[in-house]
Amino acid sequence: MDAKVVENIYLLVIVTLISVLQNVFFAQKVERECKSRNANASTFDRVSCANRNCMDAYPTFLAVMWCAGLCLNQAPAAFAGIIYLLVRQKYFVGYLGQTSQSTPGYLFGKRIISFLFLMCIVGIFNYLLLRYYGSDYKEYVETITNAASTLLLIP
Repeated sequence: MDAKVVENIYLLVIVTLISVLQNVFFAQKVERECKSRNANASTFDRVSCANRNCMDAYPTFLAVMWCAGLCLNQAPAAFAGIIYLLVRQKYFVGYLGQTSQSTPGYLFGKRIISFLFLMCIVGIFNYLLLRYYGSDYKEYVETITNAASTLLLIP
């Protein structure tokens, strides 16, 4: 693979691999609860439901993270991806207690997905401006997204 290509995607690849490990952890937790003989059905149902909810949002997360990283800038996209994985862990663990404990993780995750989606739109819009009008605002937009990505830490 070309070194220039790897330079532009290595952070996204690292976040993707970490997310795969997290999915393995979630699946093992479900399997452990399934095999546990003394577990009640409600515990298994909560673990299974939390895993299913995380897996339902996973393709959307990967798509917007990769699109944001490729269309605009990989650093803030990867940072948002790491924060999303932490939030998803909080959601999963919160779901094991009471379902109301998972709500903050869910809402925070939606905000991160929205940020990544906005990065995608801005990156595509900048590409279209460059292609059809010769105006490239990528440096300005990258500066703004680098600064705005730190705002994701505010709960």
